[in-house]
Amino acid sequence: MSRPSLFRYASPAVFYPLAGRLWPWFAVLAAGLAMAGLWIGLLVAPTDAQQGDAYRIIFIHVPAAWMSMLIYLVMAGYAALSLIFNTRLSAMMMRALAPTGALFTVVALWTGALWGRPTWGAWWVWDARLTSELILLFLYLGFIALQAAIDDPRRADRAGALVALVGAVNVPIIYFSVTWWNTLHQGASISLTRAPTMAHEMITAMLLVTFAAWSYAVAIALFRVRLIIRDREQQAAWMQESSEGR
Repeated sequence: MSRPSLFRYASPAVFYPLAGRLWPWFAVLAAGLAMAGLWIGLLVAPTDAQQGDAYRIIFIHVPAAWMSMLIYLVMAGYAALSLIFNTRLSAMMMRALAPTGALFTVVALWTGALWGRPTWGAWWVWDARLTSELILLFLYLGFIALQAAIDDPRRADRAGALVALVGAVNVPIIYFSVTWWNTLHQGASISLTRAPTMAHEMITAMLLVTFAAWSYAVAIALFRVRLIIRDREQQAAWMQESSEGR
């Protein structure tokens, strides 16, 4: 009995050409959305009555912060699939996403410092939101370092999956930190439970840049997973040739 066609793409060999066809489209989409979002955010959106033009950093800061959390949750999802079903592609996607998640976390922290200086009068404070976001960066870097330190890909995948699953506990802490504790960091910029308080140009710009960041993450993950698949296949072929030579 043949497997459903959807499960065909769980095979790295089948997914490899599909990723090659998709990643350029997502890259172009990311560039277009980013240009549109930044144009609206930097040139069209009105000046904030309290913060002036300094607030415009949110059009980079907020999407980067959202993506830093989302990518880690997606990694944790792939980690669960890898451990439960022993799927090689899930482990590869988890590995492909980690550098992009770390990049967005660095951007979120850096732009947050630029925003915090005129708003709070300090580049950094040990606020609950900032501290938990910094811990997220350490989780990403720890995952990447652990993968690089273990030579056996299977062992590296299992160890990385455990780190991703355990570290996922930090994501809701980041998101709800402004609710659970008395922090300097402002609340959610956009909420699903109440009407928006921002001008519609601001919301439009923020969402466009967020979708641009998401498209970029998809594009670079697909591009990177192709390199991982190719490297794994070459390594497997080399090990087979070495064993046959003995």
